[in-house]
Amino acid sequence: MNLSHYSPRRVQKVFVFLLTVYLLIKKKDRFLFIKPLSPGELRESINGLGASFIKLAQVLATRADFFSDAYLKELRSLHDEIPPMSRRNFQKVYDRAFGNSEPFERFNNKPIASASIGEVHEAWLKNGEHVAVKLRRWQIAEQVKADIRILTLFNRLFRPLFSHYTKNSIDSLIAEFSDMILKETSFRNELSNLKHFSTVYGESGVVFPVPYERYCCDDAIVMSFEEGIRFDDKESLLKNKIDFQTAMTQLISFYTEQMLINGYFHADPHPGNLLIRPNGQLVLLDFGMVKRISNPARIAIIEMVKSSHEQDFELYISSCKRLGVISYEAPQDQMTELAQKMFNIFNDDSLDATSMQELAFGVMASMRDFPFKLPQEAIYIMRASAIIEGLGTIYIPNFNGVKDILPLLQKNIPKALGADNGIFEALKDEVGVLPLTLRQIKTGIQKISEDELRIHLSERQLEWLESRIGRHIATFKSSFVLIALAFFLLMIDPSYRNAAIILFAIGALRLLYK
Repeated sequence: MNLSHYSPRRVQKVFVFLLTVYLLIKKKDRFLFIKPLSPGELRESINGLGASFIKLAQVLATRADFFSDAYLKELRSLHDEIPPMSRRNFQKVYDRAFGNSEPFERFNNKPIASASIGEVHEAWLKNGEHVAVKLRRWQIAEQVKADIRILTLFNRLFRPLFSHYTKNSIDSLIAEFSDMILKETSFRNELSNLKHFSTVYGESGVVFPVPYERYCCDDAIVMSFEEGIRFDDKESLLKNKIDFQTAMTQLISFYTEQMLINGYFHADPHPGNLLIRPNGQLVLLDFGMVKRISNPARIAIIEMVKSSHEQDFELYISSCKRLGVISYEAPQDQMTELAQKMFNIFNDDSLDATSMQELAFGVMASMRDFPFKLPQEAIYIMRASAIIEGLGTIYIPNFNGVKDILPLLQKNIPKALGADNGIFEALKDEVGVLPLTLRQIKTGIQKISEDELRIHLSERQLEWLESRIGRHIATFKSSFVLIALAFFLLMIDPSYRNAAIILFAIGALRLLYK
């Protein structure tokens, strides 16, 4: 494993950071006499580790099922804002991006924004057009790859400490985070996201930057300079008499369409990426973090929201299982408890946004011991939703983003589930496929009569079967090792007879009472 970017001191810092995370998840106060970092120490450690770990912490901040309020507060306070590149590194990146060509009439060397992956500069092309130039940090891709390698290494080291569900949840989180941050370090990928997003949501009324592809590469993106007021700049919005309620409604509508109707969304709507023009028009920037939601997961999320609002217990549990939030063997009483808590949140009109978020995180915290895991698809949905919820609370008393989504979702459920047209068009489509449906029914009946019917299990059911089989195999393996060791002791020295009997008995009992 090549860890040339890692000094022994940095390896030690990463080890302590991850050990703290794992101890908090396990709810232990120490491991081999090592105490976890305090909330403040954890935040300082993450800041010192830099880009990858700041972004990982922002994802961890959505996991109330893992951490207490004190740690969540510190994780949420971390911002992806770090000092600009040195003059030397800036020049290296600039020269590599633009070579001998000089497309700019004027270029402002001082960045207007500086984050962990890149920094943004203001410039003017030779034809006078005002542009924003995003430059990738020097050697950031190599640093991120080294960070992912060390994260993966330590995760393998700590995996045996966790249950099947917690282990899978952590693996999913690290896998999702690794995939996302690697994509963020490629500006060609971000350019592709920007172009596709602009096409898919071209009629949304939201403004996106226009890229100048001939000047773009993996180290730089050149795009139109879009001006506006930051979404969280309350003073400027009030000064310009911008109706925030209308802007917030547009933002929620846009994100409902992205996440629940199209399944393709901008996963990083923080205030620096969201602007409002004086005419109230939204501007969305930075397309490094764009996510797709699989169609089965998207439909399961829609049904979860709908069933919570309507207090439909059966649909809620079914959608949770299909999404992977609840395992297939979860006891009925635990499922009932979870459903009732969610129903209470959706149907308490006295809740404001703050208590709504606190209750939602409280429900997740209460599920730490449930056969529960947060699937990959939900990680960035939760993060984006939390950011939007936070923006709403700045301006609107008793803002409740989830309840604002419900009428939009109710209105768009047919479209979200694939029925884009009216009921007559939908019926027409169904009539069109009726001959094929009848043929499939006939084929199914024929297979039943010939004992050739096959049953296909969902990914979540297969995962459950795998875990059950794995536990049984592990029991057999450990029992076999104990019994074999008993015979081995007798073979090398008969005086170990008592120890051999004990080992044999333990192995036999494990087999009998597995």
